[in-house]
Amino acid sequence: MMRAMTPRPFAIDVPQSVLDDLRDRLGRTRWPEPIPGADWDYGADIGYIRELCDYWLAGYDWRRHERDLNRFPGFLAEVDGVDLHFWHIRGEGPDRFPLLLIHGWPGSIFEFHALIDLLARPQAGRAAFDLVVPALPGFGWSGKPRERGWGITRIAAAFDTLMTRELGYSRYGVQGGDWGGIISAKMASAHAQHVAAAHLNFVLGSPPKEMTDADREALKAREAFQAQETGYSNVQGTKPDSLTLAQTDSPAGLAAWVVEKFRTWGDTGGDVESRFSKDVLLTNLMFYWAPNSAASAARIYYEARRDPEAFAYPRVEVPVGVAVFPGEPWSVPRNWAEPRFNIQRWTEMPRGGHFAALEEPQLLADDIREFFAAVV
Repeated sequence: MMRAMTPRPFAIDVPQSVLDDLRDRLGRTRWPEPIPGADWDYGADIGYIRELCDYWLAGYDWRRHERDLNRFPGFLAEVDGVDLHFWHIRGEGPDRFPLLLIHGWPGSIFEFHALIDLLARPQAGRAAFDLVVPALPGFGWSGKPRERGWGITRIAAAFDTLMTRELGYSRYGVQGGDWGGIISAKMASAHAQHVAAAHLNFVLGSPPKEMTDADREALKAREAFQAQETGYSNVQGTKPDSLTLAQTDSPAGLAAWVVEKFRTWGDTGGDVESRFSKDVLLTNLMFYWAPNSAASAARIYYEARRDPEAFAYPRVEVPVGVAVFPGEPWSVPRNWAEPRFNIQRWTEMPRGGHFAALEEPQLLADDIREFFAAVV
């Protein structure tokens, strides 16, 4: 039986020595010489990362953001031998429904900071939610697994234990994108006795055997993306520690690896700051740098590849809502997803990308509200 312990209050409080060390490392960064005019062609734009790190060193105020993050009630709960860090926000008013919000990589629970305010209060006649926002094991201020095997199946079971045995919710909803979407789908299949419904802004699916022209175009786009943009996944899924030793030692190296993904996966049109300010980018990075979790977070790719049940599970029969953001590079057509999910709502959004909770929190919140109001 999975072991769990009573949640303990926890506030993020980065030691000053960690901040002083960060500034020292930023000031001593050894910068590579870029190809003139390369911009983002070779990966991260060295000029932009240098600009971002200069701001990290001289202009960014972590303590201000730390205070803002700590306005959400934080806790640690030991589940299956690992401390899970989570925010638990009880919504306003009666008839609140519990909702688990799950992030992915290279994000953090910070992704949901604007969404929380929208969902914890009643709006447009809809009841508020009780929100539980956990950091994945190995991410942020959650504990770092000390053994192999923390793949998707084990994380899903741990989160179900957190919701039911620790917090007392016998029935709840799940929502997520990226790994959060994958874990939410796994929970909706494996723990359907507790999961009432799932809202996803990231779904996986395969093309049908008999494809239309639209299917062939979608497959062509996916194959092109896989060929050009998924090297990070192959590295983190096979030899993560060879990469993350450098990211653990160099904040500039960490920034280059992560920020390039925000530019590429977000609905940015090539301009990362059209969607994500420097403060947003750096606050998310601090969830990797300050608790020294870059390595333990990246290992989710390694563990997921070795989890035989991570992506192979029975069709999700609980109601599923899907929000499709146009900048989401992993989007699949509805007919690819329907064999795997009992889709009750499919919303084509006008804008937004992979980091939907950060990019378009109001659009996402409205869709979550409408979906759960209809199915629970």
